[in-house]
Amino acid sequence: MRLNRVLLSTVLVVVALVVQICVLARLQLPGAVPDLLLLVVLGLALVYGHTSGALVGFGAGLLADLAPPADHAAGRYALVLCVVGYLAGLAKPESGQLRSAAGPMAVVVAAAIGATLLYAGVGILVGDDAARHVGLGQLLFTAALYDLLLAPFTVPLIMGLARRGENDRMADSTGGTGTEGGTRWITSAGSVRAGRMSRFRRPGRAARLGGQGGGLLTKATKRTGRIKDGRIKLKGVKRL
Repeated sequence: MRLNRVLLSTVLVVVALVVQICVLARLQLPGAVPDLLLLVVLGLALVYGHTSGALVGFGAGLLADLAPPADHAAGRYALVLCVVGYLAGLAKPESGQLRSAAGPMAVVVAAAIGATLLYAGVGILVGDDAARHVGLGQLLFTAALYDLLLAPFTVPLIMGLARRGENDRMADSTGGTGTEGGTRWITSAGSVRAGRMSRFRRPGRAARLGGQGGGLLTKATKRTGRIKDGRIKLKGVKRL
C-alpha cells in the first residue's frame, strides 16, 4: 500500500474504533452493536480495491481484537474483516465513480450479514457459542439495520476522503508530465521559438523596396532639387 493510503486508513480506523468502543457500545441497543469499523473498511475497499481492502480489514480487525474490552480470541475479527474487505473491494467500479447509492447500500447490508455469520461461524469453530444464546436471527437483523442506518452518514464521507487522496497523488505525480504540464511546455517552447524567429526575421520585399526607394528619392532630391510646398523643383529646369 502507498504511504497516503496507510496514513489515511490508520487515522480512520483508529477514530472509528474509539467511537465504537466509547460511544456506540455504550448505547445498550437491542441485538448487535453498530459496527462503524466495518463501514470504514467497506468505504476504503470500494475505493482502493480488493487487495488494499483486505489489508485494511485485517489491520482494523486485529486492532479491534487487541483493544479492550475484547473478550474473544485474537485474530477472529481480523479474519472476518479481511474477508469482508477483499469481497467489498471486488465491487469497486472500474471508473472509480459510483452511479447510484443503491450499490454501496447493498454492499453494506451484505457485509453486515456476512460478517455476523462469519464471526459466529469462526466462534463455533473455536468453541465460542455466544451467538446461540443471543439469537442468530436477531443479530443478523439488528446488525444489518444499524449498519444500514449509519452507512449514509459514514460511507460517502470515507469514500470521498479516500478518493481525494488518490486524486491529489495522481495530480502530484503527473504535474510535470501531464496534459497541463505538456501544454505549458509547448507554450513556452513556442514563445521561445517565436522570439528567436522575430529576432532573425528578414524584412519583406515591400519593406526592402520601400526603404531603398525612400533612400534613393532622398538622395535624388538632395542632388537635383529641393522640396517646396510639397513639389520637387529640379535644378536647371525652367518652369513652362
